[in-house]
Amino acid sequence: MSTPNPAAVAASPTPRIAQHRTYLMCRPEHFTVSYTINPWMEPANPTDTAKAVAQWQELHDTYVRLGHDVHLIDPIEGLPDMVYTANGGFVIDGRAYGAKFRFAERVPEGPAFMEWFAANGFDVIDPAEVNEGEGDFLLVGDAILAGTGFRSTDDSHAELARVFGKEVISLRLVDPRFYHLDTALAVLDPVEGSSGVEHANIAYLPHAFDEDSQRILAERYPDAIRVSDDDGAVFGLNSSSDGYNVIISPRAKGFEAQLRERGYNPILVDLSELLLGGGGIKCCTLELRR
Repeated sequence: MSTPNPAAVAASPTPRIAQHRTYLMCRPEHFTVSYTINPWMEPANPTDTAKAVAQWQELHDTYVRLGHDVHLIDPIEGLPDMVYTANGGFVIDGRAYGAKFRFAERVPEGPAFMEWFAANGFDVIDPAEVNEGEGDFLLVGDAILAGTGFRSTDDSHAELARVFGKEVISLRLVDPRFYHLDTALAVLDPVEGSSGVEHANIAYLPHAFDEDSQRILAERYPDAIRVSDDDGAVFGLNSSSDGYNVIISPRAKGFEAQLRERGYNPILVDLSELLLGGGGIKCCTLELRR
């Protein structure tokens, strides 16, 4: 029997394990672009609500096929951005820290999501500070990466730390195209309670962050996947991972190849119609952690 080549063994991808997830989604029955609150939104461009629903349904059905649980919140007429459920709150251990939206057009979504959390057995924390939920807050091991610069305030990061008793790492976004953290950074191994979060796997777009934040990410996650602007610009990082399966935009070709090299299983789902509102796969997916 031949002896394995140590170099080849070291170079082989780390085995990835899919973990069960529970998500909250909202069918985009009222989706349209009627106002502008991010660079992607152009009310003059026509939107196709039926196409948005069909693309959203494919994402929903993909989660179900993978064995994940999907809960639905009813869409509300006049709130076209409610489909982006990630912005509706941040949930860990059955506690739901509610969202307090920056722009008036989305403010009514906050109470709607908090009512859903309360009705479904979550301990709801009413926010005092402006924050846009899992759009700007991402759990990585025992720490929370928290974005600021465009939507969630710095003060919300301190409130977040008090609510959950976890380390909160502030990161400043500087490119208006990537106005939420989840548009510029993806958590690939979102494991709760893991030790040594510096070894967790993330992917990010370096120039979406200021220099201090780039330094923090480079030091804390030296093995992170650094994604190209071409892939970032098609919302390739606005993705959802269960630790093995990573659902991404089919246009993020470079990111797809990088994931395969690392031993992940990219699954391509097109949400191009919902990108007209400045959202993608992760935006439409709020993780419910009991």
